[in-house]
Amino acid sequence: MSNKLAPITIDSYRPLRETVCEVLRDAIRRGILEPGERLMEVQLAEELGISRTPVREAIRKLEQEGFVIMMPRRGTYVSSVSVHDVKEIFEIRTALESLSTSLATMRIEPEELEKLRALLTEIEGHIERKDIDKIVATDIAFHGLLYQVSRNERLVTIISNLKEQLARFRTLSMSYPGRLQETLEEHRAMVEAIAAGDVDAARDAAERHMEQAEETLLKAMRRKVVSDH
Repeated sequence: MSNKLAPITIDSYRPLRETVCEVLRDAIRRGILEPGERLMEVQLAEELGISRTPVREAIRKLEQEGFVIMMPRRGTYVSSVSVHDVKEIFEIRTALESLSTSLATMRIEPEELEKLRALLTEIEGHIERKDIDKIVATDIAFHGLLYQVSRNERLVTIISNLKEQLARFRTLSMSYPGRLQETLEEHRAMVEAIAAGDVDAARDAAERHMEQAEETLLKAMRRKVVSDH
């Protein structure tokens, strides 16, 4: 690890550890800090132009989120995500996304339903323009609104943590041939079920969406391993 990060701008209205955590998390997502790479507090602090304390606090937070692994007497490393990890995460996410969508169906307000539909339209437009960054950002907003509509803050927190553990793979998964259109149709099925007030159909649509997302990610990971070798 050498001079991969730029000095950060300190925001007096935000705890420094949060800013550092966001910078490191984004670097891991983008592959700037690679799986298996050792993170040295002193070097990170020098690159970011800050003291070691907020770096140490940020690393502890990233460990809780699954982005790094702290190994006694060996140091801290960017975590690798295995096929087994992906399957475990999706087992939990599928159950929680199903619950979240069921609750959203029962609790959604008309204006929130319109926002979901508007986000679907946005995603469709971004797909036509093949703007992967905006597709990913709008997909995050779509699911974020669904979680919000569930009206269950603890559920939102748990799902968000699980999503973060696979965030580095979003673009890889979305770029898999045919996945963008499939995702759009899966989202549409969820929204239609929610609009109809059909809890069972909404739950089933959410489960199918998660199953397809898992299958695509695993295929994309396998293809990347082959291409890298």
